[in-house]
Amino acid sequence: MSDPWLVVVDMQRVFADAEASPWGMGADFDAIVPNVRALVDAYEGRVVMTRFVAPAEPQGAWVDYYRDWPFALEPSAAPLWEVVDVLAPATGVPVVDAPTFGKWGPELLAATGGSRRLDLCGVSTDCCVITTALAAADAGCWVRVASDACAGVTPADHQRALDAMAMFPPQLTITTTAALLA
Repeated sequence: MSDPWLVVVDMQRVFADAEASPWGMGADFDAIVPNVRALVDAYEGRVVMTRFVAPAEPQGAWVDYYRDWPFALEPSAAPLWEVVDVLAPATGVPVVDAPTFGKWGPELLAATGGSRRLDLCGVSTDCCVITTALAAADAGCWVRVASDACAGVTPADHQRALDAMAMFPPQLTITTTAALLA
């Protein structure tokens, strides 16, 4: 079997800074950055980053969503959507943008060269990570989620999401940064 690809989910400024963004996670986001960085370094050449971005024109239930969060209707080049500096992708690292919580789809599959083995980290465990993990597992991928390289909106939400994902072995397993690096 080929080596897995690391999918770094939505490690963006909008989720990092609790003072500048209503979606900011602050200390919980900051706490996982060293583990995410260690994984990015270890998976060199097999890393893809994702970014949540607003759609040009919200449709369906997204209209209501952006009515509640109008600050987020910024173009994809806006600073709030940038990957945090410490993890900013180097040249050649694919970045998959999507206006959806889950990032699994043809673009992510292509960015990984068609790999069906994915290791996930990032934010938020209870939104974009879980929706990406479950969709990829449902599509036939083997998915491992590094619990200590993910953060939720709250620690309780993080744990609930991990518990939900743990119900889907063997397609989806919960692990740690140390285990992925071993």
